Amino acid sequence: MKNTGRPAGRAAHFSPLWILALIFALFWLVITGAPFLFQIFTSMKNSGEFITGGLFALPENISLENYASVMRGGFYKYFLNSVIVLALTLTLTLLISACAAYPLARMRFLLNKPLFSAIVAAMSIPIHVTLIPIFTLSVRMGVYDSLAGVIGPQVAFHLPMSIFILSAFMRGISREMEEAAEIDGCGKFSTFFRVIFPLSRSGLATLAIYNGVVIWNEFIFVMVLTQSQDSRTLPLAIWEYQGQYSMDTPLIMALLVLSSLPIVLLYIMGQDKLVKGMMAGAVKG
Repeated sequence: MKNTGRPAGRAAHFSPLWILALIFALFWLVITGAPFLFQIFTSMKNSGEFITGGLFALPENISLENYASVMRGGFYKYFLNSVIVLALTLTLTLLISACAAYPLARMRFLLNKPLFSAIVAAMSIPIHVTLIPIFTLSVRMGVYDSLAGVIGPQVAFHLPMSIFILSAFMRGISREMEEAAEIDGCGKFSTFFRVIFPLSRSGLATLAIYNGVVIWNEFIFVMVLTQSQDSRTLPLAIWEYQGQYSMDTPLIMALLVLSSLPIVLLYIMGQDKLVKGMMAGAVKG
């Protein structure tokens, strides 16, 4: 009698709702994966085959010439700038937001609630409203047309949301672990870097992926705050290629594949941490 319950319990996992969920997941996979596959197949055609062979036809002769042309056209410079902006912006955003979220979540002081309310209020400000003031400020500070002029505003824009999410995440960490560290002689800084910060890895990974996609695809601020090709990132490269090679769709698709591939790989490698961070935040919230 004891064994009869287990198969029944396992069989319950294959209920009609689970089958419908699986069908929906496969359907959604096709919807989201089709554009990327279209980009890959189109990038392997030449312009003549793309025009005469049909929009959704598979390439007759697979060619990587479009990728070679993109590489010869200065793709490395744009890609390196995007990597530098992404790495520095993410590092500064996560470090500053974690340091700010810790006292807001774990300490009691007079300005705790007013500061937290100000951070929440800052989340409601449309970032593009500040475009002209930031442009003027960057010119006066002498950082216009440089990567520093792009990194600074993006760090500031991502801080409110990051602090809000990390403070909620840190509130769910057991206080007994913090008290144990204090008994062992750790001060506030040691407790933060040895206990709280490592336990916030899931939340930090979630923010890294979420903010990373936004930073990698940022267009309007990079266009306004930079002028030369030495300071511009991949979204500007796509924009310039569309103007220069508007009739060569396979070449543009090759650039799109190379531009989106790093962020897709980042999501694939960090998707487990992203899901864990979202689930942990949901349970603790």
